Amino acid sequence: MDKIDKSLLEKVSSLHEIKLGAFNIRKNGEVLERKTSGEIDIVPKKDKPGIDIIIKPNVQNKAVHIPVIITAGGLNDLVYNDFYVGENSFVTIVAGCGIHNTSNIDSVHNGIHSFHLGKNSHIKYIERHVGEGKGKGGKILNPTTKIYQKENSIMEIETLQLGGVTSSVRKTYARLGENAQLNVQENILTEDKETATTLFKVTLEGKNSKVEVVSHSVAKGKSYQEFKSDLIGKAECFGHVECDGILLDNARIVSVPMIDAINSDASLVHEAAIGKIAGDELIKLMTLGLSEEEAEDVIIKGFLMG
Repeated sequence: MDKIDKSLLEKVSSLHEIKLGAFNIRKNGEVLERKTSGEIDIVPKKDKPGIDIIIKPNVQNKAVHIPVIITAGGLNDLVYNDFYVGENSFVTIVAGCGIHNTSNIDSVHNGIHSFHLGKNSHIKYIERHVGEGKGKGGKILNPTTKIYQKENSIMEIETLQLGGVTSSVRKTYARLGENAQLNVQENILTEDKETATTLFKVTLEGKNSKVEVVSHSVAKGKSYQEFKSDLIGKAECFGHVECDGILLDNARIVSVPMIDAINSDASLVHEAAIGKIAGDELIKLMTLGLSEEEAEDVIIKGFLMG
């Protein structure tokens, strides 16, 4: 790997921060390196690009890294990854893609991830997206996440996209069984003329299932963001979606809620707040010696990361 490869890997996967259990590194549509363990197996698919990640029952405090890096212009990469999580396991999964494009042709990565959580399992899923390179070609990332949770399972999702991605369409579909929990924290920054679309559709099928979605977004320049959520309650359940956005310059953010309480005991809530940075917050930081631009950066960083 060269310096660009190592830099991208560091940004999207932070390999040094989390203890490894198994990993699969993909570069420009091909496997760069792979490692399995006695508890976590990674098996290449035979009928399409991608892998099956098989986590045995009762695996505790291990990690799987499956980063993708793209440094070739004009590449249209598509990969299917399926995770099978055994009962009573607790594992951290780190994914994401970094694109470094210096060409004038778009580079695209479409990652389709499916999670099958066994009873009483717990997954923490971290997904980071990075776009860089001075070429005119786009850095396009379109992740799709499909989640199937059995009884008493827990899935935590943290997504991070901090500028540089020309356009993205992020789709998440989930079905929750009895007492299953899904917690999502999304953080997105768009700049210039970048666009980002987020689509959530969660079906709460089991009694006492619960979903919590929090989206923090910052739109700068002439960028555009759209957030759509669809909660369907088919049992006694609780669902909460919160979309908070900060607008700067001539950017735009749109939030579109949809709630369908099929069961009368379903409790579903959607909240949205979009606006500019409060003037008193800027003034307070500027009295400490920061410029207006520096003060904005501090507020944005705290909003997205805090």
